[in-house]
Amino acid sequence: MRVISKISALLLVICMAVLFTGCGDGSGTSAPGTASAEKVKINIAALKGPTGIGMARLMEQDEKGETANDYNFTVSGAPDDVTAKLINGEYDIAAVPTNNAAMLYNKTDGDIKMLALNTKGVLYMLDSTGSIKSVADLRGKKIYATGKGSTPEYVLSYVLSQNGIDPERDVEIEYLSEHAELATYIAAGTAQIALLPEPNVTTVLSSNENVKIALNMTEEWDKIAEKESDGSILTMGCVVVRSEFLESNKKAVDAFLKEYQASINYTSEHLDETAQLCEKYEIIPKAEVAKKAIPNCNIFFASGEDMKNYTDNFFKVLYSYNPASVGGKLPDDGIYYVK
Repeated sequence: MRVISKISALLLVICMAVLFTGCGDGSGTSAPGTASAEKVKINIAALKGPTGIGMARLMEQDEKGETANDYNFTVSGAPDDVTAKLINGEYDIAAVPTNNAAMLYNKTDGDIKMLALNTKGVLYMLDSTGSIKSVADLRGKKIYATGKGSTPEYVLSYVLSQNGIDPERDVEIEYLSEHAELATYIAAGTAQIALLPEPNVTTVLSSNENVKIALNMTEEWDKIAEKESDGSILTMGCVVVRSEFLESNKKAVDAFLKEYQASINYTSEHLDETAQLCEKYEIIPKAEVAKKAIPNCNIFFASGEDMKNYTDNFFKVLYSYNPASVGGKLPDDGIYYVK
């Protein structure tokens, strides 16, 4: 009887131990090896405008608690502020202009890496004269543009020169400092031919029915790339990560990339919903404008070797016009996160 009693007592202790282990302490954490793991917190910066559009669906999913990680999003209209906070560690991942990724990589000696491309070209040549049907028609014309000393200037110069037009002699180019200022100029008829990015293009087209899209600069770049067989694309937006964060949180970053790709795919498949989310998260001020602009924003996703192949020659083009545009030297392959 005593032996049976001791065995019974031992079984009772074991059962209670199992019971309390299963219940946990109510803190929401799990013991090592259990199925439920604590989410990794990732601070992410998205820019207003085209490069932030692909984040919209992911923002909504995070708000609903449906994401693999705990994302803390900041939407900013100032690329310089984003890059500064990325460098000092306030952001772990950020959407930035593609050439900024090269600049950051060189400036930090490899502390910033590219994760994926998110936007092709968003530049369009607008015309109110009806005379521009091809790049050749720009010869002898006055072109208004923005982005002096940055990607828009180099894209314009590259497309012109590759079509036999000397940007210094064969056309007159006047640069304004702000997209909104130029949008007002062409909408009012002060400028007749202008190079502008989305969503400013949509704003102008909605304001003046005489203004039309004459040239899609992404398509013009593709024509040159096909002729040169260099495999490059015009890519104006990407996402980058701090190398230190990536090394410590590779699984979390891989999960982000998977969810981010799904968010970008959602953009093209659910235009109305994405437009509403862009307004909600202040990526584009009005859903109505977003709905019209998104199809022209060339939102897409490319990572790994595809990202590298698309971007290598793009960096070379920028470097050939101004080495400072990519940080003074061409980045090596270490800039790319390839699994």
